[in-house]
Amino acid sequence: MTSRVRQIRSRRSTALRCAAPLVTLALAATGCGASVTPGRIGDSPRSPSTSDAPPAAASTPSPTQAATCTDRYFSGMTTAQRVGQLLMGGISAAHPDQAQLRTLRDNHVGAIMLTGRSTAGTAATRKTVDGFRGQADQVGGRRVGLLVSTDQEGGQVQVLNGPGFSAIPNGLTQGSWPTATLRSQAAGWAKQLKAAGVDLNLAPVADVVPAALGTRNMPIGSFKREYGHTPETVTSHSGAFAAGFAQSGVMTTLKHFPGLGQVIGNTDTTANVVDSVTTASSSSLEPFRAGIRSGSPFVMVSSATYTKIDPKHLAAFSPTVISQLLRGKLGFKGVVISDDIGNAVAVRSFSPAQRAVNFIAAGGNMILTVRPSTVPAMTQAVEARMRQDASFRAKVDDSVRRILAAKQSAGLLDCH
Repeated sequence: MTSRVRQIRSRRSTALRCAAPLVTLALAATGCGASVTPGRIGDSPRSPSTSDAPPAAASTPSPTQAATCTDRYFSGMTTAQRVGQLLMGGISAAHPDQAQLRTLRDNHVGAIMLTGRSTAGTAATRKTVDGFRGQADQVGGRRVGLLVSTDQEGGQVQVLNGPGFSAIPNGLTQGSWPTATLRSQAAGWAKQLKAAGVDLNLAPVADVVPAALGTRNMPIGSFKREYGHTPETVTSHSGAFAAGFAQSGVMTTLKHFPGLGQVIGNTDTTANVVDSVTTASSSSLEPFRAGIRSGSPFVMVSSATYTKIDPKHLAAFSPTVISQLLRGKLGFKGVVISDDIGNAVAVRSFSPAQRAVNFIAAGGNMILTVRPSTVPAMTQAVEARMRQDASFRAKVDDSVRRILAAKQSAGLLDCH
């Protein structure tokens, strides 16, 4: 995420600290998000629950049983609970704010991103995360498990550190390893996150930064977050990273679709970031295409504008980018998550309400915000649009079902 990158830069002036940017449900999305405060979800009108039936039983759910399980959760939710599932709010990994946690609980937020930089280690982080999980909503007497993410790429983008966590090298270093080595190492890093109670990593970076651009690429290249400078290297190594995490049972997020490798500005800190190179058939999309074929559960969409794909909208607000290219052409069936649209400069010309509605209307599913003050306006705007527009409500319902399916696959729903 870019917001993390922004914070990393500011901290460099006082001490060269490795702070992390954004995803896995707690860190902003370009791999960003440093010491940011959690997202809040606003008080919103609640519709009556339509069902209190418990989820279907299944020890090892078949696809049909899993669908039945998620359907029963879905049908038992109020409108406010459904909208809450669309939000991922940032919470400081090192210093969780209890008032912010209460806000998330009271407003049914379904996902948390651990942000900033913690040196507490795996055991202490697990204790903190277990405390968060206790506040998750219930439907029909069963908890709707909280999705917990962080940004654990490596290098300067590593939120969780301390006893039990490895110091992960940056992307360029990982990209120099044999893919078998990277997969093995990534499986170990994922086990560490799993031990800490984290379900989702907002990584790997699938952006291809051309060698000629290098460190002039502010969001990725300047932090050496890319695996390499060619689509082949980025495809093989982002794939190895994701495969290692899948092996250890931690979900991953391909980011930042359709790529931040060709830009100069950082969307966390800069408005009007434009890619005038990438097309809907560019070879730089191959890491995303391959990751989707391999079953990536999450894809993060950037907040840059791609003039050769959709010159009129930021990618996060573009039906052309999300619905036509990502869903249609690339066939992605998982959860589309935004980069941080709570604090990023790239979206500041839009109100928080507009950001949330535009993202969902374009085909996005999960709204990542590292700024608590934006969430009430976001949730209220989504609920208001649902009341006015049946097609928008259908998009919300589709998003909730996709998110519940991801939670079910992560073992976060009680399907017994």
